[in-house]
Amino acid sequence: MRAQFVLSETWIGLRRNLTMTIAVIITVAISLSLFGTSLLINQQVSELRSHWEDRVSLTVYLCTEVSPSAVCQEEGPATDEDRDSLESHLESMPEVEEVRYVTEEEAYADFQERFANNEALVDATEEGDIPDNFRVQLVDTAVYQEVSGQIEGREGVDTVSDDQSVLDQFFGLLNGLMWAALTFALVQLVASALLIGNTIRLSAYSRRRETGIMRLVGASNFYIQLPFLLEGAMAGLIGGLIASGFITGAKFLLLDRLRDWFTFDVTLGMGSLFYVIGMSIIVGVLLCVIASFLTLRRYLRV
Repeated sequence: MRAQFVLSETWIGLRRNLTMTIAVIITVAISLSLFGTSLLINQQVSELRSHWEDRVSLTVYLCTEVSPSAVCQEEGPATDEDRDSLESHLESMPEVEEVRYVTEEEAYADFQERFANNEALVDATEEGDIPDNFRVQLVDTAVYQEVSGQIEGREGVDTVSDDQSVLDQFFGLLNGLMWAALTFALVQLVASALLIGNTIRLSAYSRRRETGIMRLVGASNFYIQLPFLLEGAMAGLIGGLIASGFITGAKFLLLDRLRDWFTFDVTLGMGSLFYVIGMSIIVGVLLCVIASFLTLRRYLRV
């Protein structure tokens, strides 16, 4: 009987303040969608960093007849002696783990494979536009500057490309999206808490006669507050369930699209998606329950 009474009171409260309840659910859903999306982006960045941490390398491009740099224009294309000397120097460096020479033909084939989705760029690039180079795998990614400083300026060297700098820009973009979504989500969560507090306060005021009677018959504080807490929990749960749809859409329509645009093979599994959805629903329910509890302590005189 007590459980039936509490549930009926919860339903009455939701129905009496239907407009405010809908506003709470929508606000919670939006804030949790942004919160969950920021968590997904954070997990994607972490997965990408761990995936590429041992794969990033230095690329040492050699001078060719069409190299625009002043060094190449002055000294001419790299000779066989230049290549052999550079390769020996790289292999002798303790910071270098592996050195691989890539011919112009191999470099062009690799370029076509990497940018297969960009037909215009591939069509505009001809064999020979990408010079032969050395792919240098380092023992520790923290020594990029030290290694590149020893290579730049050597005979036959055009430029030194640091894969880490390119990846840092990409990770910076993802981190920026994550922090923007998280900041906006926190603002929305605060707005949700305030809106929940107002809704529960109105509900408590409209039922002040019933709560007064419950006090007179000896009902405990928790028993009086329970219907209001359940109202908040229900609003948070429904908002979290709605947000789960948006979070799922963000995973498949945003993060999976990034994989196609940037041609990387690291995707978040369904386990990560379910984890983020679960966390978002828990945050939504707890937020609503805590906001309801704090409001009741202030406005419900029990």
